[in-house]
Amino acid sequence: MIQILQIIAAVGTILTGLYSLIKPTTLTGFTGLSPMGGRGITEIRAVLGGFFIALGAAPLLLNSPVAYTMLGIAYLGVGLVRGVSIFVDKSSVQSNWISLVVEIIFGIILVLPA
Repeated sequence: MIQILQIIAAVGTILTGLYSLIKPTTLTGFTGLSPMGGRGITEIRAVLGGFFIALGAAPLLLNSPVAYTMLGIAYLGVGLVRGVSIFVDKSSVQSNWISLVVEIIFGIILVLPA
């Protein structure tokens, strides 16, 4: 069951990346990021798109427990920083809390032994 959840988390990461790659300007409402010109759009496509696609695809392509663990550690790291930042930056908005919950859930699922 854990292995199936890990695959779902990896695929979810890829889908997030694909959405960011294909529709970078629609993320403004959820992320709060406003791309300025072509450079800003390229950054969203590259980091939120390409990077997320590669991070999600690596465990599936490598078929290695270590790759799933690495992705889980990345999610937990992002979640830790986001959790602190919500309070430090006074950014307690629904989309930030949703992202934090997903990052913690995916992180835990991905670091569990399959």
